[in-house]
Amino acid sequence: MPRVRIFMTTDFKGMPSTGTSAREIPSGGPGVRPPLTILLASPRGFCAGVDRAIQIVERALEKFGPPVYVRHEIVHNRYVVESLEAKGAIFVEELDEVPADVPVVFSAHGVPKSVPAEAERRNLLYVDATCPLVSKVHREAERHHRNGKQVILIGHAGHPEVIGTMGQLPEGAVVLVETVADAERVEVADPANVAFATQTTLSVDDTADIVAALQRRFPEIDAPRREDICYATTNRQQAVKEIAPRCDAMLVIGAPNSSNSMRLVEVAERHGCTKARLVQRAADIDWGWLDGVARLGITAGARAPELLVDEVIEACRERFDVAVEEVAIARENVTFKLPRAVA
Repeated sequence: MPRVRIFMTTDFKGMPSTGTSAREIPSGGPGVRPPLTILLASPRGFCAGVDRAIQIVERALEKFGPPVYVRHEIVHNRYVVESLEAKGAIFVEELDEVPADVPVVFSAHGVPKSVPAEAERRNLLYVDATCPLVSKVHREAERHHRNGKQVILIGHAGHPEVIGTMGQLPEGAVVLVETVADAERVEVADPANVAFATQTTLSVDDTADIVAALQRRFPEIDAPRREDICYATTNRQQAVKEIAPRCDAMLVIGAPNSSNSMRLVEVAERHGCTKARLVQRAADIDWGWLDGVARLGITAGARAPELLVDEVIEACRERFDVAVEEVAIARENVTFKLPRAVA
């Protein structure tokens, strides 16, 4: 039986993600099942910020004991949320749902300044799991504001990360643009004193178009010192671009409220694989949709654990004679330190 190598490590308890140690997965045996080649994008799945956020909740549960409250989904993935709920985490939307005598964790997306201020007013024990790359955007926005610049934030209205970033500054100090059309008509107080920042999980290509429009309208606009779209978002989109032209269809494993996962579907559609679909796990697959597909691309958003990728591949093996080809465009070795409260 032929075998195909794919690369994995276990980054935290029971949830593997892409890494550097190799294991082998059999590509299926003989029979009447139709052949299917899976092009497995790499990098895929968990990023360092997600891994850190989940570890923070797990460490808090170990240190303080359950329950540990978490404001908002720690990351946008139901499997992860339900796994942590089973260990004693309780997810809420606002601090007023948190009792006075239990710890609370803030999600990886970041929170407005008013949230930790309220936690301190109530003397709550809180741990901030904001991704360090999101915190970088917060500090940039604050720096621009101190320097007297109006901040244009490129992002999706209502997304928790956008709410958190806009909440770092006084009301009115940040103006949100979502599209090139928004960039063409946005009004600022002083065109010579403006800067932009971006949500970390946007489409790289769409953001470049929006930035170009802003730079044309405001030639003196200040850009981030380093790219705001995070390395994981960029790498996962580039990996999809690499395999999309070779695929008859593509499955993106992720949640519908996950910005980075939805962007992967769009990237696939724009770069040669018009038949692309988001699924949360194998049970969501419409197998009739794959009729006639000989080459299937698979990737996972930065909030999806590798075991959900394994689950989809194994479900394919039950119906097809599968060969897996991993297509790697980068190797990631980024890690972030845990907060002192749970380190």
